[in-house]
Formats: sequence, C-alpha cells, structure tokens
Amino acid sequence: MKIFKVFIIVSLLSFTLYPQIVSAIGLEVAVGIWNQDPQGDIAYKGTFLSLEDDMKYGDETRVFGRAKIDMPLMIPNIYLMATPMKFDGAGSKDINFKFGDKTFTGNVPFTSEVKLDHYDVAFYYGLPFVKTLTAGKLDVEVGLNIRVIDLNVEIQQTSTSMQESKDSTLPIPMVYLGAQINPVEKLSIEAEIRGIAYSSNHYYDLIGRAKYKLFGPAFIAAGYRYEDMKIDEDDVDADIRFSGPFAEVGVKF
Repeated sequence: MKIFKVFIIVSLLSFTLYPQIVSAIGLEVAVGIWNQDPQGDIAYKGTFLSLEDDMKYGDETRVFGRAKIDMPLMIPNIYLMATPMKFDGAGSKDINFKFGDKTFTGNVPFTSEVKLDHYDVAFYYGLPFVKTLTAGKLDVEVGLNIRVIDLNVEIQQTSTSMQESKDSTLPIPMVYLGAQINPVEKLSIEAEIRGIAYSSNHYYDLIGRAKYKLFGPAFIAAGYRYEDMKIDEDDVDADIRFSGPFAEVGVKF
C-alpha cells in the first residue's frame, strides 16, 4: 500500500517539477474538496451496523487530488487520483452486536472510526474518431482503472473494555469511461464512470464536473460525485454509498 501511495506522489511531483516533460505531453493537475455524505451498512464477521443510525456518522469534507497525463504515440494515457475518506463518531445499538470476534453490549455507547482511503491508476485511450467527427466538441475516453482501498474499521466500547478493529487492503479492477463536452471555448462539461460488478458485488463511482478556464493554464471546477459499493471481501461485508458536491482548482497544459 505504501508503495502505491509513493508511486502516485512521485508521479505527481515529477510532472509538476519538470516543465520539459510537460511540454512533451499533456498534463492536467487538480486539487479539490469533496463533501462526503455516508449512507448504508457495514459488518465484520457479524452484525450489520448502520453508518447513520448506529455509528452516527455525518458529512465530512476531505481534500482530494488528481492528475491526467496524455502520453505520446500509442502509449496509454494515465489518470491518477487520491481520495481520502474517514468518518468517526459516538453511537449505540439497541441490541448486543458482534463485530469481528467480539460481542458488544447493546444500549451502551461506543466510539467508531471507518477509513476508506482509495487510490486510482487508470490507463486509457481517447477515441480519436469521435473528436474528429464532432470538430473537437466531444472527447470520449475508455480504459482500465485499478483502485486500491486502504480500509480500516475500529470500534471501542470503553465501559465494557471491548475493542476490535479490521485492516485490509483491497485492490479492485474497474472499467473507466470518460467524456468531455466543450460547448464554448472556456467551458467544458465532463463525466467519469468507474465501475465493476461480479457475483453479488458491485462498485460504481460516478463524477460529473463543470470546468471553467480562468487564464493561462488555470481553471476552476465544481461538480457532484456518487459512490455505490456493495462488497463481501476479507470478512468485511459492506453496502454503502457516499455522495456530495465538490470543488476544484487546477492547471491544464
């Protein structure tokens, strides 16, 4: 997991600090904030706990970053994205519940934390005939996205001295589809879809973005992001969703 994080950080720094590299390719880098509204249920070898009703989680605003690198010739383009995600709170459940190998007492307060940081690397190609046929007004991208989720779930019930946690690293391959519409010179409307479905599991990540060019390479953007995850992996069973608006600032060369 650390190697994956280092790869993304080094890649971002390399393309930001070396203008000669940027001049040979295309580069877009953005940093933003996302207001994340959690919904759904999660379990670890036991009872499902509601993020809203049992764990008492609310909206959290987190910083995220992304970089798109347009490579020359037939080399696939690269899309890097890092999305921190963490929720914590004090809650209770009206019945005894099992989490991992521990049984917690009902109607007794507990504290919990769920971390779902995820890191993406996508390799994709643009469809040149679409851009040509639309005179540059529409661009479509297709590729493969690898998402790595750094999962940590922890529950502590102080009055009963009970504590349990689960750490897991989940690599998830996903299809990547992207589209950009350029109705006027400085404005673009963008959509991104990352997703996979297998057995009874699925994971979809949908992003809609409006981007406005300010001056030179600088731009601002705003949009909405929605994630829907239903997984049963490594003893963790989750049916959860995260959604909310976001805003970005960035540069595009």
